[in-house]
Amino acid sequence: MSVAIVGAGIAGLTFAAALRRAGVDVHVYEQAPRLFEVGAGVQLAPNATRLLHRLGLGDRLRAVAVAPQAIEMRRWDDGTLLQRTPLGDLCLLRFGAPYYTVHRADLHRSLLSLVPRERVHLAARCDAVTQSADAARLTMGDGTTVVADLVVGADGIHSVAREHLASDRPQYSGQTIYRGLVPAERVPYLLAEPRVQLWYGPDQHCVCYPVSSGRQVSFGATVTAPDWREESWSARGSVRDLAPVYTGWHEDVTRLIDAAETVSRWALHDRESLDRFGSGRVAVIGDAAHPMLPFRAQGANQAIEDAVALARCLLEEGADGLGAALRRYSRIRLSRTSRIQRESRDSVRSFHLADGDAQRRRDTAARTSSGLDRHQWLFGYDAERAVAGRAAAVQNNG
Repeated sequence: MSVAIVGAGIAGLTFAAALRRAGVDVHVYEQAPRLFEVGAGVQLAPNATRLLHRLGLGDRLRAVAVAPQAIEMRRWDDGTLLQRTPLGDLCLLRFGAPYYTVHRADLHRSLLSLVPRERVHLAARCDAVTQSADAARLTMGDGTTVVADLVVGADGIHSVAREHLASDRPQYSGQTIYRGLVPAERVPYLLAEPRVQLWYGPDQHCVCYPVSSGRQVSFGATVTAPDWREESWSARGSVRDLAPVYTGWHEDVTRLIDAAETVSRWALHDRESLDRFGSGRVAVIGDAAHPMLPFRAQGANQAIEDAVALARCLLEEGADGLGAALRRYSRIRLSRTSRIQRESRDSVRSFHLADGDAQRRRDTAARTSSGLDRHQWLFGYDAERAVAGRAAAVQNNG
């Protein structure tokens, strides 16, 4: 079986690594002329780290990541603690895998180490994906054609491969996010204990956590901006524009923003859920399949789950069972990713409540649900076992 992957981001490289581990003939086509991951931090929950460890990245991740001790929700103006979810050793013991915060570039480099460089083709823009009964084809920007048994789109929210499955377009959420990195020595008050900290307030919120082995703090400041539409990982924002938006917020937030030298800014989009993630000889994973708003911190995690689940389906069904593999992949992944998409959208309203009765009800509910139990369905999920479980159920019912 030969597989062509469009996109060398987190989803594409994880999928390539999972297939290469089994000896599959796989090539990755990336439109960027050089490999690098811009952006800031990413949270990796146990549902993803257990899969990355199985791919052999345990030592690499431990060397570059931070294992936060808790996730804390706080009030926007006085910093009142609303909820604390323990992580650290408790999370590791409960779920058998750690919770990490990591710089996106460090995660990208770790994944890239698992894929031979000659299998990753740069400056290779895919303009179109077509398929026939016996092959799938990429038409590249330079006019060349790539032929494979299967094409997998890991090409993000503007996916070319997704056009085989839907004619929809990205939807703007009305939210824009500023992301930045701050040297740890500028914000030592945030690092007495490594934590993920969130401050919720009217029409906006802020989140921060340490990355790069604790040398930097990554932050994301999300604000309502109904008329701002630019979408880019690397659009330059302005600290001078951002700081006044958080006037009156707790000093931990305002000092963090003031400590930043540069920020990126982009509009937040998602898309409607699909009814399938593959058809014929074309499939999609990650943001190409289910772009999510970042408010559940699961975008990268779900991309990793997709990649491992699809690889397992393909390996179990074999080259003669592509149709069955893609149907199985869709059945396993659709309900889970659709739920997380919905919850990510709903979180915008919850995070950004104006002070009042609804806000007080939210805060009361948060104080009474601070443990790890509510995360069992999310953190305890094992994408590989889900595939194996689906196969066993079919066999038992057969």
